[in-house]
Amino acid sequence: MSDETHDLPADEDEWRRRLTPEQFAVTRQCGTEPAFTGRYWDHHEDGTYRCVCCGAELFDAGTKFDSGTGWPSFWAPLDDSRVRLLDDFEYGMKRTEVRCAKCDAHLGHVFPDGPNPTGLRYCMNSASLDHEPRATD
Repeated sequence: MSDETHDLPADEDEWRRRLTPEQFAVTRQCGTEPAFTGRYWDHHEDGTYRCVCCGAELFDAGTKFDSGTGWPSFWAPLDDSRVRLLDDFEYGMKRTEVRCAKCDAHLGHVFPDGPNPTGLRYCMNSASLDHEPRATD
């Protein structure tokens, strides 16, 4: 697995130049795209999902499942070290925010209502991800 990453911007203005307005709002300002609107919620191609900001490999398509929520959902990251989990108390509830461990991009949230084997649902924003198809020999 390649983990080629991009040089990280030094400031917010550079992030704004590199990202679309939606990508910036989601990844750098902790936004959320509307359900059933992102490009990956109903995407079924094999491969790897990378951070749109830094290119770090985050999720394998083999762990993606249809959660019925309208966001791409995975039952596990490629490795726990690739994401950071933070307590999120916005909107009067406790949730667990998921961020890219390399560049601190907001990716989405993780919930304890996913399928086996983990029982987790990493509910991600399509705007925070890029899909890289699996190479075929």
